[in-house]
Amino acid sequence: MSISQTITDFVTLAIQAGGWMELDRLYLQNRVLAMIGEESLESISPRLVTKTSLELLDELVVQAKKNGVVQEDGMALEVFEAQLMDFLTPPPSVVNALFAQYYEKDPADATDYFYKLSQNNDYIKTRAIAQNSVFPAETEYGQLEITINLSKPEKESKQIAAQRQVVQTDYPKCALCMENEGYKGGNNHPARTNHRIIRMNLDGESWGFQYSPYAYYNEHSIILSEEHRPMVISKETFRRLTRIIEVLPHYFVGSNADLPIVGGSILTHDHYQAGRHVFPMEKAEIEQYFELKEFPLMNAGIVKWPMSVIRLQSPNSEDIVEAAALILDKWQEYSDEKVSIRAFSADGTPHHTITPIARRKGKLFELDLVLRDNNVSEEHPDGIFHPHKDVQHIKKENIGLIEVMGLAVLPPRLKNELHEVKSYVLEQENHIAEHHKKWADQMKERYDFNDENAKEIIQKEVGQIFAKVLADAGVYKRTPEGQAAFKRFIDSL
Repeated sequence: MSISQTITDFVTLAIQAGGWMELDRLYLQNRVLAMIGEESLESISPRLVTKTSLELLDELVVQAKKNGVVQEDGMALEVFEAQLMDFLTPPPSVVNALFAQYYEKDPADATDYFYKLSQNNDYIKTRAIAQNSVFPAETEYGQLEITINLSKPEKESKQIAAQRQVVQTDYPKCALCMENEGYKGGNNHPARTNHRIIRMNLDGESWGFQYSPYAYYNEHSIILSEEHRPMVISKETFRRLTRIIEVLPHYFVGSNADLPIVGGSILTHDHYQAGRHVFPMEKAEIEQYFELKEFPLMNAGIVKWPMSVIRLQSPNSEDIVEAAALILDKWQEYSDEKVSIRAFSADGTPHHTITPIARRKGKLFELDLVLRDNNVSEEHPDGIFHPHKDVQHIKKENIGLIEVMGLAVLPPRLKNELHEVKSYVLEQENHIAEHHKKWADQMKERYDFNDENAKEIIQKEVGQIFAKVLADAGVYKRTPEGQAAFKRFIDSL
């Protein structure tokens, strides 16, 4: 295909996206022509486009590289690609207007539109996400989901060195701020020219709804405060979560905790994560019901899960909010030295918070409250309720919202490391990492490995370790002592 045909087809997709009209065709073609370093364009009639937007992007980038207007790789290429894909992205006002039009028919139609747009314009990095290694793992808590994250690019040493030369600014203040919409990006900030945010009004406050570029699950989205302010779990959090699932009833929404160790990777900007995905924890059943005297019409119970989860169900969203606030207030002040649970340090530092997850079940509002404690000790300097040393060869990072719900996000190093473990258990030439050796030897004692079963067994064992990771993060262990302690907390409500 000639580069003229590529440009013509690319502009056709730009017009179809809704941000331009046919009258803009010559203008757009010349803009693209200049960007890729070409001087002239053959006159070609528009036709039915058979290639995807990403295929056409690749062809434009190849030509731009030939013409020396963009580097081979790195951040400069990311910025260049985002600027090209911005042509395929209507302005924020148009995207919001189209979202509202679809929403009038059905909220799912609106998110379908926005999700497809965010894939077509390469804001959601579909090709990078496809590189992730994903597999299920059967455990006593049901089927957990395991992901080895290979999509989010690691910064190369040249990029890291270049960053040191960049003048640091506080604009945008962080990767979640609304000021990212349309921001060029550079060595110290991701490219966001093709980024769009749907505006939401949550009880008089301005919030934004966007998709995650490196999604970990289906329609992985972020709902963020317009104001750059720290994460806080409070009664208002629960009210917003129930409001969001009224607006988007086909999505779940949850929040990372607001304390270090048990919180997410970004504590500086108030935000939630949502999406169209059924996580293993949602499938887990209530194994023990209890009554909350102030809410006689509410279902409340302890979920069969390695972490400590209280589930509330009610047709009345305000009852859910009030009950959750009651549990949060009690938990923030609650200590039980018998099981190493301490609400405060001697200096008054708070250690207790909650990871909440909301969803709709028909007419019912459902809210899961996962109790979190970020205390440390001499034995567990990384966190008493954090992955312990014996499982850190698989997962040593924080257990955030996504892991809490049963989806492991494991580091990229494991792709090659698990391959070496497989070679080791098959007694083939290998370079097994020292931190995996004890685990591999234990597996060799328990299984008869061969070429057909080795990968499946190792993946199954990774799932068992992830279940242990979650159990480590659970404040009340699934032992007679732990469950008795959980009952003491429930009785205090």
